[in-house]
Formats: sequence, C-alpha cells, structure tokens
Amino acid sequence: MIHELPLERRTLHGHFSRELEPILAVDPGDSIAFACPNAGWSLDSGERFEPYDAELDAGHALIGPVEVRGATAGGTLEVSIDEVRPAGWGVTFGHELRLDWTLSGRVGRDEKGRLVELAPFLGVLGMPPDEPGRHPTGPPRRFGGNIDCKELVAGTTLFLPIPVDGALFSAGDGHAAQGDGELSGTAIECPVARAVVRLDLREDLRLRSPVARVDGAWLAFGFDEDLDLAAEQAAATILELMERELGIDRDYALALASVAVDLRVTQIVNGVKGVHAVLRDDAIR
Repeated sequence: MIHELPLERRTLHGHFSRELEPILAVDPGDSIAFACPNAGWSLDSGERFEPYDAELDAGHALIGPVEVRGATAGGTLEVSIDEVRPAGWGVTFGHELRLDWTLSGRVGRDEKGRLVELAPFLGVLGMPPDEPGRHPTGPPRRFGGNIDCKELVAGTTLFLPIPVDGALFSAGDGHAAQGDGELSGTAIECPVARAVVRLDLREDLRLRSPVARVDGAWLAFGFDEDLDLAAEQAAATILELMERELGIDRDYALALASVAVDLRVTQIVNGVKGVHAVLRDDAIR
C-alpha cells in the first residue's frame, strides 16, 4: 500500500525527537509518497515555507515522523528508495557564493552555463535518538539521519538500526547531485517534487551501524567526529557483513577486505563525519 502524505505544516518538522507524535502509522511493507521543501525550507527559490518556527524548525525540513507498526528498539528498519524526483531548481553555496541551478531531466545547468549530471537522492533518512528532548538534524547517527550519501539513489535499499519502538522514521533534504565529501557543505540542494519510500522490518538482521544495498555492491557506514574513528566503524560493519554474506571468519574477512573493499568519505561537513565501505559483488569471486 502507498500512503500519499500531503505537504502541509502538520507533516513537516525540523528536529528529531522521540516525543514527536507520528503523522501516520503504517504496516511493514507499506510505502510513503511525499513532496518536501529543500533543506532550507524553500519550495520556490528564495521563498521559505510558512509558517516557520526559528527554534523548532532550525534543522532540515523533514516529512514525518512515520510509525511502523511492530518496529521495536534493537531491530532493523529496511528503507527501500523507489523514487526521488527533484523540483526544477536547486542551489549550492560556496564561502561567499550562491550558485543557482536549473534542473531538467538528468541534467543540471548552473547560471554560468556549466552542466552536471543529476543523480537525485534524499540526504536525510533516519530516526530519533532514544533520549529525551530535541536533537538537531545536522549530524548523522547510527540510526540514520543526515547521511548525505550520494549512492542512495532510487533503486537502492538502506538498512538502519531502530532506536525506539515504532521507529518514527523521517526523510527529506533533497539533493539533485553531490560529490563524495560534499566539500562546500551543500550539494545541489533542491525541493523534492516526489519521493516514494517503502518501509519494512528485517527480523533476521542486527546491525552495529547502517548498511545499504546499491547496484552491484554493499555499503557499510561509520560516523564520528573523528574521521579515523568513522572509518573504523565502517570497516567493522563491512567485516561483519562479509562474515555473514560469505560465510567466513573475521581474520579471513579482514585479509580479503584489505584487497577488495574501498573506503570512501561520505561527507566531512556535518560535524559528525561519514565514511562508507564499499564491497562490490564482483570484487571477490
């Protein structure tokens, strides 16, 4: 079943909290479809979504939270990304520069006439910490959030540790294109014209940090203020995945990973840095 979520004040929030009331409860296997402002709460270039609360809405404009019936803390949420369609404009910021983009089909054109290929994705996919109070949307956490991984395009699946009963999943932060690292702190930040995400539960999977299934590869994520520690987390998770998927022990997995796994910097600009380890299906035969 696909639940169409209206774009209205009731369905938007700008912080994570386990105390936010869910806007909808869905069964495992159901999908949600939605539109969303960009990270800065804009639907049209320069026009901010109103009403806006400077304190409560200080973070990304997110749709949710959505309760998943039967989800329990310690379980795993399966997030299948079926569609991400950006609106017709986007913006990127440098230190003292605003770069406006026109988005059409698979191409973005900046105001100086330069072209980039689009690969739209949702920067924020996640759930709130199991701690009271309000939490910022900026840093990624082990249960998701502002992951900002350019690999999570339509057709991919993200697996997240569930921090709270019901999951309380939220999504947003449309990116039309982004490089690994997100060097200026922004991608092509754009409103989402339509996204469709399916939410399910995986009883057979327990995770220390998120993993994802993309075209031809597994990804494993690590997050920390220290980039080295983020890399260690990503490495530990990919080794666990290799043990499970290949049926091998940890020492053998480590030796194979040293020659077959790539570590990539997801982003370095969200306070908490991200690293993803990549194991391609054809890397070990």
